[in-house]
Amino acid sequence: MKKLFLTGCVSLFIFSCSKKETPSVDATSSETTAVSEPSKTNLSGDQIIETLDCSGCHAVNERMIGPSYKEIAEKYSQKDIELLASKIIEGGSGVWGGVPMSPHPQVSKEDAKKMVEYILSQKK
Repeated sequence: MKKLFLTGCVSLFIFSCSKKETPSVDATSSETTAVSEPSKTNLSGDQIIETLDCSGCHAVNERMIGPSYKEIAEKYSQKDIELLASKIIEGGSGVWGGVPMSPHPQVSKEDAKKMVEYILSQKK
């Protein structure tokens, strides 16, 4: 029974950590296409988070598969922006439990820093 539960959790994690595609309309065409990377200049950190799979594992106020943004903000500070941005891009494991965070190589360093700044702004 434990193996079945663990297998289900891992499957849910893998399924929920797939990238969301955001439709966009090309100004010269009426066709809708998928955006593979958020704009570096037009989106705020929370908007970038919304375009990705983050909500499958994280929430602002409650622990899910991963820690809440408030928990992260309590543990880290502004001096950790580079470290946390790298973890978003490269993935990570072991800090918050046994479930690893999947890498997000499609996110630019600049966008990852915006995401971290938003997360750190959740500090009480």
